[in-house]
Amino acid sequence: GKRKRLNTSVLYDSDESEDSDILVRKVFAKRQCIMDEDESSEEQQPDKTCPTENVSISRKQKVFAKLKELAKQRAARSSCSSENCEDSNGEAEIEEEPLCHLPLTPTEVSETDSDSMKDFIVEEEDDDDTEHVKSQNQPQQKDLNTSNSELLAYYIPHLSRCDHYVHFKRIVKAFLINAIDDTFLSSLYDGTRQKKYAQDMLLSLHYLDDRFIQPRLENLVSRSRWKDRYKERVDCYPDVRIILKNPKNISCQACELNRYCKFNVLLSGKLYNSRTLEADDFMSDDKQVLKVGVVCANRTRVYHNLKHFKYKLYVDCSSITELDGVEDEPVKDTVERLFSGLEDSGWIQKRYNDLEDYMNDADSFQEEK
Repeated sequence: GKRKRLNTSVLYDSDESEDSDILVRKVFAKRQCIMDEDESSEEQQPDKTCPTENVSISRKQKVFAKLKELAKQRAARSSCSSENCEDSNGEAEIEEEPLCHLPLTPTEVSETDSDSMKDFIVEEEDDDDTEHVKSQNQPQQKDLNTSNSELLAYYIPHLSRCDHYVHFKRIVKAFLINAIDDTFLSSLYDGTRQKKYAQDMLLSLHYLDDRFIQPRLENLVSRSRWKDRYKERVDCYPDVRIILKNPKNISCQACELNRYCKFNVLLSGKLYNSRTLEADDFMSDDKQVLKVGVVCANRTRVYHNLKHFKYKLYVDCSSITELDGVEDEPVKDTVERLFSGLEDSGWIQKRYNDLEDYMNDADSFQEEK
């Protein structure tokens, strides 16, 4: 609308004879006002410069001045002539770009442009700021790593570099000691014994419970339809027998779903403390017989083997000390002699292999359909 009124005014001025100059000056002032209101107008005279172009040139010159200064600083530190050539090429390529493309992101520019910007920006930070920050943070990082390693060694010694079989041998030795001195395990858990060998044994016992056994037991139960009552029964009885019987279409006593139940789960044995492994003689002859389906029977076998492995291992160690028959010998010497015999005969390795088999069975057990 502005452009049409402007043209109409010009035609009218050309028709006047006397006051044409005054009218033309008024029209020219009107055109100048239009240019001020719309700075982005493209109808400009070839010999006149828009204020936007002036601002653009000044900003572009400032950017080029900064880039040239960075290039000079980098050239003073670098002895490689090829890098100087890349910098000059980068300047030439940037100089050809219009002002609106100068602050582009790496995804908007070409590979050559991005390389040139990396020369000016990234390497300057590496030379100045990054090396300064590294020089300040390196002693602090070293002290932090040292303090962390000291804390790890204090609270959980040898955990990061201790082999699983080493943990298992410590447990066997602790069970041999407790079989002779039945207060040893309880003194470990209540914190009475503070010597290094005792703390190592306590660490290995926690490792067996918290890392080997308990996560797998929780996984087996969470993926099943077992009722809490059945799980508690399996937890309480250390002995189990799974017997094949004639199938019956009844409710499974593990999951309480209708199944062809053809297995009897016979649970027996004394209740015991999970830490000190001390057996309770109350209702020692109690037994439970439960009718279950095939999936629950297999899950019971895998779960029970892993749940009561530690107690069964302790019972075996106690039997070995009872059959030893050597009297009037210090406990330390007896334990070392028995432990060496078990290790040489491969008994410890065999029991460790049994533990690995039980863990593998738990890991590979398929989810009940």
